[in-house]
Amino acid sequence: MLFDFQLQTPSQGLIDITKEVNAAIRESGVYEGICVVFCPHTTAAITINENADPDVKTDFIMGLDKSFPDLSGYRHMEGNSDAHIKSSAVGASETVIITKGKPLLGTWQGIYFCEFDGPRNRKFYIKIVGDR
Repeated sequence: MLFDFQLQTPSQGLIDITKEVNAAIRESGVYEGICVVFCPHTTAAITINENADPDVKTDFIMGLDKSFPDLSGYRHMEGNSDAHIKSSAVGASETVIITKGKPLLGTWQGIYFCEFDGPRNRKFYIKIVGDR
């Protein structure tokens, strides 16, 4: 079963989409299986990270900015090469195991849409496969 979602993003940041993933799993009726969360954008990404301390999201972006700064020597005409690199480094998707009708996440884990070149109207997809 395929679900699609839209969201409005900030200039940069992590948006918690764990609720949307939980809702899609519930709606699918899958009890045991897998869930793939996919971002179809080249300047955004999907990740799993801590969801207890909001400072982790800020530190995540700060670390990526330091590792992949916006350099004046980039040749890409849109001026967002750093966002493309961050997107590739983080990745376009995450796969989560579904067990007993719920995503198998650690106690402090959440699923995030990562924006590196906003604000924008974005979308992401959730594909669920498994047994009911």
